Amino acid sequence: MLAATMAESKRKTGCPRCAELEASVAALKAMVASLQAALAKTQKHSGNSSKPPSSDIVKPRRKNGKKGQRRKPKIGGQPGHDRHERTPFSAEEIDKEWFWYYAECPCCGGGLQDTGKSGRTIQQIELRQVPVHIAQHTAQGQWCPKCRKHFVTTLPDELRKAGLVGSRLTALVGFLKGACHMSYSTLRKYFRDVLGMTISRGMLRKLVGKVSASLAGPHEALCAMLPTEDRLNVDETGHKENGRRLWTWCFRRSET
Repeated sequence: MLAATMAESKRKTGCPRCAELEASVAALKAMVASLQAALAKTQKHSGNSSKPPSSDIVKPRRKNGKKGQRRKPKIGGQPGHDRHERTPFSAEEIDKEWFWYYAECPCCGGGLQDTGKSGRTIQQIELRQVPVHIAQHTAQGQWCPKCRKHFVTTLPDELRKAGLVGSRLTALVGFLKGACHMSYSTLRKYFRDVLGMTISRGMLRKLVGKVSASLAGPHEALCAMLPTEDRLNVDETGHKENGRRLWTWCFRRSET
């Protein structure tokens, strides 16, 4: 009877050792939760900072100088790295070639003869002093004595549509504005300081509009093809628009 009463009491009150272990487990869980919360505050991610979402899957950088961790490599070619040099321009790509000679022997002042062997060769790229070509097209008036009529020739359509700025320079304006994100003020400075000519903001806006209109068809065709592709290369980039932090996702197919 007594044994039955003690067993019933243990079931009601519980084992003291079990209760102690349960209390320890609860305390450890609370400690882990506290440490995890503190650690989350010290680590920046897209949820608590302006970092992009793609950075959440990147491994954190290792700090330099700590034992057991790899140091950051020095700038430049690493030991054992194969040397890579730029491929020289071909003879067809060279606009002008210079050969340098001694007018006389630098030792005795006598005459010199060519040996057929060349020394050092330097290929150099340089901007022209006036990098743009300015042309004037005039529709000439003409008179036919036989028909006794005046005629004025019609300028080509591509020339009339281009207007002040040619097609290649128009494409360059679109590239500088779209890909290089130049402001209209910077574009005007580029025309003034590099190309040596002045151009208005209104003309620059017109040129950018012409480039946008010419790309509208290919852009729509690309948007129509993207949903049907089996594989896409997806990337994102951060940018600001009117002071707001935005993210743009780019989807690229094989033909683009």
